[in-house]
Amino acid sequence: MTARVHVLGLDRPVLGMGLMLGFCVLAPMGDAIGKMLAENHAVMQIVLCRFAVQAAVLIPLVRATGRSFAMSSLGWRLTVLRTVLHVNGLWMMITALTYLPLADAIAIAFVMPFILLLLGHFLLGETVGRRRLTACAVGFGGTLMVMQPSFAAVGWPALYPLGVAVSFAGFMLVTRRIAGEADPLAMQGMSGTMATVGLCLLYLILPSEGIFALTSISSDWTLWLVMGLLGTGAHLLMTWSLRFAEASTLAPMQYLEIPIAAIIGLIAFGDWPNGLALAGIGVTIGTGLYILWRENADGRARA
Repeated sequence: MTARVHVLGLDRPVLGMGLMLGFCVLAPMGDAIGKMLAENHAVMQIVLCRFAVQAAVLIPLVRATGRSFAMSSLGWRLTVLRTVLHVNGLWMMITALTYLPLADAIAIAFVMPFILLLLGHFLLGETVGRRRLTACAVGFGGTLMVMQPSFAAVGWPALYPLGVAVSFAGFMLVTRRIAGEADPLAMQGMSGTMATVGLCLLYLILPSEGIFALTSISSDWTLWLVMGLLGTGAHLLMTWSLRFAEASTLAPMQYLEIPIAAIIGLIAFGDWPNGLALAGIGVTIGTGLYILWRENADGRARA
């Protein structure tokens, strides 16, 4: 990534950081609208709308910019797996938001970097030192501190964000595996199309009740559209940010999503994490940043 950025003359870290900041604002805004819609609509219908807008925006954009959808057969299979993980993660996040404050759900889901580190070690054979394993344990302890008040209030649904973290850790591993095979925008466009077609087939096969219930969107159509655009825009900003700055520069900025989510949750729903949850958020952010620092330090040592 670094070599490609320098070759193309796109080494503009301030712009990359600005784009990542945009992602940290748009992503929780989209989650907040999903939380609003979940009060009156089935979660799976919200997920379907989110991916339908993604496909409607990105497929024409990919064609207009002359990008290619070409991939190997393995790449296509992994893209299907990536799409399933993305759908599952988004479904679990919106379901979690029907029970939990926005900031709490996102903070718990930020155990994902620790899960990703462990999966990389056990599945891909990546080296993970003792200090980073210790940081994972401490970070998970911080996550439990965030979960404790929510678990006391709502019970087992407080575990949904952990499922989000597992799904998106797998999502990131698969994305890493096929990153060299596909254009990022084309891959996102195809994921949106696959998710839309797959969910529509499920709606045709399964009874329209429970999580697959269908309700009219006419009264809230603006929210449905804005939610899809925010989610799609957030992923575009993240993708573009990596064109202008290194991943090691941008990764710590993603933790800004937690305090931004807390502010959005306060404004939109009057929610604010309690003292224990705030302390857990601090522990989670601190250990996450420590892991990133160790990875960067190890990378410089190897170089």
